[in-house]
Amino acid sequence: MENVENVKKAIELLKANKVRWVHSTFIDIRGLMHDMIIPAREYIEGNAFTAGLGFDGSSVRGYKSIEESDMNLMPDPKTLAIIPWTSEENQKSAIVIGDVHEAYGGGPSEVCPRGYVAKNAVKTAEGMGYTTYFAPELEYFLFSSIDPTKLVWDLWVSPKGGEGDSWGAPRVVPQSPEITPGNFVLRPREAYFRPPPEDTTIEYRNEVSSILEDNFGFKIEKHHHEVATAGQIEIDFTFGPLIETADKAMYYKFVAKNVAKKYGLIATFMPKPVYLDNASGMHTHISLWKGAKNEMYDENDEYAELSQTGRYFIGGLLEHARALSAICCPTVNSYKRLVPGFEAPIYIMWSRRNRSALVRIPVYYKGPKFANQKRVEYRGADPSCNPYMAFACLLMAGLDGVKKKIDPGDPVDEDVYKMPSERRRALGIRELPTSLREALEEMKSDEVMHQALGSHIFDAFIEYKTNDWNQYCLYVTPWEIMKYLDY
Repeated sequence: MENVENVKKAIELLKANKVRWVHSTFIDIRGLMHDMIIPAREYIEGNAFTAGLGFDGSSVRGYKSIEESDMNLMPDPKTLAIIPWTSEENQKSAIVIGDVHEAYGGGPSEVCPRGYVAKNAVKTAEGMGYTTYFAPELEYFLFSSIDPTKLVWDLWVSPKGGEGDSWGAPRVVPQSPEITPGNFVLRPREAYFRPPPEDTTIEYRNEVSSILEDNFGFKIEKHHHEVATAGQIEIDFTFGPLIETADKAMYYKFVAKNVAKKYGLIATFMPKPVYLDNASGMHTHISLWKGAKNEMYDENDEYAELSQTGRYFIGGLLEHARALSAICCPTVNSYKRLVPGFEAPIYIMWSRRNRSALVRIPVYYKGPKFANQKRVEYRGADPSCNPYMAFACLLMAGLDGVKKKIDPGDPVDEDVYKMPSERRRALGIRELPTSLREALEEMKSDEVMHQALGSHIFDAFIEYKTNDWNQYCLYVTPWEIMKYLDY
């Protein structure tokens, strides 16, 4: 009955906005959106919402082999949104996200990160009596253009520069800035919360934020320039249920990239696009609830008002952290973010307030009236991940800690980056993997990750990402030419 009402509302939205085309989308194992554009009449007069839309699953990474290629997209009417930049007469468009089903009435498919992985994780939590909420902080960069042969920040290769610089600071070489007319230079790792005129991304951020609120159902909390040199930004939105929040992460990227194109820019969620500057993370806040009660809050806990359930949840995150890295940091480039000196987590530990910890407990406010804000922040994810798979694996890892009552150990309130290695060893602080290959090896032996993803996606993901790693290892980089040509 609920779905009937949602379909009715979606059809009314299409009619009221005179929509002609509907971008009908689903997500592959990499977290990339796939899109087929369907006439709105197939939704309004036809059976697109009820019978689905057929497509070739063998052409999608990690889906099906050619002999079983027929698949079905079942659009979720709750995700329907009007695309405001398609306002030309008779070309008004909307977008919808759906689950992938097996053909011929086969039901939800094990290839689908949304309809299989994420929904199974939600069911597992519900079976334990929990409702879960997520809030990711997606950082990303804006560039005026990108030419991999002329990377102006890379002094090893092209010290005199060219195109490929961050928006707002044309031709900026971080170590030796060039000031151009009408622009201030935002020095590397010094751009956090900078106001105009140094920050030239405000109009863009305002437009993205307004579209997300007005058309996609977001509630924006704040937006600002991030730490890296001109062009790194963050737009934060309020928490929500796992699948709804993963949908929002996908729409966030969709809007960010399309509005950037309007401005003649490129938005990239690549974790580490700029040499020797801060990278982009996706710190993910998670809370467990039973009814109206936040199970992570305990007024009597003096350290961080964190409940024992919250501690066990952290225990699970730390226990599975090395395997989680493969899902939460899934690219070769991700591990160029996870290095000392750039505010990214490296060491497997937890703390309050401490941003050198992998798991942080925010303590901005104190007391029962802020109980709904108690959560854990997992800092070991980046925006290149598939949000459905990352959130599901984080949840399953935390719930494993709750089920097994895994002790996270004592919190570490020191700056672990400055801690001597002898002291880290004495405290039993392990490190995250330093490469995608190392993370994949950890993932292979982690039963919780296998259970969270299901055998098909687990195997397909490892195969695909191992191929990425092998390609990377074979590639001869400009750095190697510069470094070793005279040997």
